[in-house]
Amino acid sequence: MTEPLVLGIETSCDETGVGIVRGTTLLVDAIASSVDEHARFGGVVPEVASRAHLEAMIPTIRRACEQAGVALTDLDGIAVTAGPGLAGALMVGVASAKALALSLGLPIYGVNHLASHVAVDIVEHGPLPEPTMALLVSGGHSSLLLVPDITQDVRPLGATIDDAAGEAFDKVARVLGLPFPGGPHIDRAAREGSIVIDFPRGLTGGRDLERHRFDFSFSGLKTAVSRWVQAREASGEPVPVADVAASFQEAVVDVLTRKAIDACRTHGAEHLQIGGGVAANSRLRAMAAARCEAAGIELRVPRPGLCTDNGAMVAALGAQLMAKGRSASRLDLPADSSMPVTAVTA
Repeated sequence: MTEPLVLGIETSCDETGVGIVRGTTLLVDAIASSVDEHARFGGVVPEVASRAHLEAMIPTIRRACEQAGVALTDLDGIAVTAGPGLAGALMVGVASAKALALSLGLPIYGVNHLASHVAVDIVEHGPLPEPTMALLVSGGHSSLLLVPDITQDVRPLGATIDDAAGEAFDKVARVLGLPFPGGPHIDRAAREGSIVIDFPRGLTGGRDLERHRFDFSFSGLKTAVSRWVQAREASGEPVPVADVAASFQEAVVDVLTRKAIDACRTHGAEHLQIGGGVAANSRLRAMAAARCEAAGIELRVPRPGLCTDNGAMVAALGAQLMAKGRSASRLDLPADSSMPVTAVTA
């Protein structure tokens, strides 16, 4: 068949994303974000996110089609994030995708949010090498995945056992008096600071490393930063926000890249792909590039705009599923907030 033209819908959290992909070519990536509505609460409020998706869905689909010069009747398929994510937010996207698929007589692909973060690199750097090692880091997930085939074979090697990396960034930002979401603000503050505080690296030594070689834990790090700041304030000394940000960020990035390189060596993967919102972090990109070069591993990281949640990643995975002749989802596919990463489609 000719390269499939697929519209993808992403509503797992606070971004209403609509992307359109033809084969491996991204035509448009339209986003409507509700992050400002959540900022005053210091985090994402599920009910607010769901309402924002409802209000943004039709205008965002229209905008995407107009920018791509595509009519809905030109499409070959619809892809939508079926999970994991916020249950109410997922339902808005899945219901919208079902309505489009039914009215247009098109196949629907309910896809995995995490697998989509891997697939989006296809529209940036071409087909994924098989296998690829994927490090996914976001507000809800810190995962290491071995990916022999993004359309049907994703193997989890490790995951966060408490706070994910992005969640830790948000919580530490709050401690430092920085705005939500914390990742970009800590990244900016860290550029003005120095790495002068030796914060802990969770699950990187002793028995913890033996039991959780490829797992992540950032709860202890977050607590260590909080206690350091509290002790500083109790002594009446000013908190060096930039130095704390730089030292905290270095601890996170060190653990992420160290475990990713170890996983690549252990499983014979010559390519590392980093995705998820935290992949936009400048220090993570720099350290990953240096360590991959030293280890002889090819690094693939999408541009920052494709690392955060977006419709392009969903459309990219949907296009791959169609191109490889994978079965479409049933029209009664559910929104699964706890969808396992091993399930590429619903």
